[in-house]
Amino acid sequence: MKTIARFITAVLLLVSTTITHAQSSEKLELFFKLSDYFLKRHVYKGLVNYQYSSKNSAEIELLHKTAGAVDLSNATSSERKAFYINAYNVLVIYQVTKAYPLARPLDKDGFFDKTSYLVAGEQLTLNDLESKKILESNDNDPRFHFVLACAAISCPKLYNLAYKPENVEALMEERTHLALNDDSFIYLDQRRKKVMVSKIFEWYTSDFETTNDSIIDFINKYRTEKIPSDYKVEYYEYDWTLNERT
Repeated sequence: MKTIARFITAVLLLVSTTITHAQSSEKLELFFKLSDYFLKRHVYKGLVNYQYSSKNSAEIELLHKTAGAVDLSNATSSERKAFYINAYNVLVIYQVTKAYPLARPLDKDGFFDKTSYLVAGEQLTLNDLESKKILESNDNDPRFHFVLACAAISCPKLYNLAYKPENVEALMEERTHLALNDDSFIYLDQRRKKVMVSKIFEWYTSDFETTNDSIIDFINKYRTEKIPSDYKVEYYEYDWTLNERT
């Protein structure tokens, strides 16, 4: 096992030396490939092996470096969308790894709003990345809330592959559908005519409610078992426990 880890580290260090000299499109493609490789190795059923990542940090360090070096000046809309989703998810893992062990991401001061990273040439916090580069730049598309993972148990489950330009739209639809049909994410109380939903719907109400649609209307677009329109919406407490694979 140690021999394999050393080999992987040596390969990653070799890849790292090529980043500076790579063309813009090559850096972006490299980021997608490295993200895909990392997520496959470290994520299982939405949970992350932070302990292993913290002990073998070359992979996540390289991802952090590559995310900063990417140039999006000539990127397509799909490339930018896929890049920023992966960058957010990877940098969440990076920060947990750097501060590990943590019981909750919020135990690290400024986890979302103070610590900044170089992302495609810009210094951004996780909140900046989410609000400015992802939501505001894409008309506050509510589906993003089901593909961004904040390192907590109550987050929608982190996908174990990278989002790519050719599949980002399909995966956003798929992950939204999965979350909104997940009984651990949406609770129905038929006796009391209530639906218990994540505080994500409360924090980002304007993203889900439009002139003609309510939160229930949005959820029902993706639900197999529709929620009656007369059900009352309530929000369950967010569990910030680390989404750690043990």
